[in-house]
Amino acid sequence: MLLHIIARGKIGRSPEAELVERYLKRISWPVKLTELPDRGGTIPPLPGNSVTVALDERGKALSSADLAKLLERWRDGGKREARFLIGAADGHGDTGREGADLLLGFGPATWPHLLVRAMLTEQLFRATAILANHPYHREG
Repeated sequence: MLLHIIARGKIGRSPEAELVERYLKRISWPVKLTELPDRGGTIPPLPGNSVTVALDERGKALSSADLAKLLERWRDGGKREARFLIGAADGHGDTGREGADLLLGFGPATWPHLLVRAMLTEQLFRATAILANHPYHREG
């Protein structure tokens, strides 16, 4: 299953970009990052039998283990792509939220959208590491 991150805004050369790249390289599953401008741009067509996750401050907070279980269920259920949408500084509009299969949040705080990329890539690495029985994740 492809993990596809579609993010608004250009990350450029920044500490956040370095973190994103570090975790993208460590994810053992197929992974793709698509950047779109803050406004406009065309979201790539969603392949059939895929799932869309919108990152949103109102979204459901999942533990790393629960995210791993969700990815496992989607993968084992034959999903072709899990698409993760990260909005620009103003987030997603109502249409973007309504079109998602899941709203995922990193708690009630508002996070900078560039930092959310780093947080998401780390959580995707952690979830795939959990599924691979890699020692990276430690339950506390």
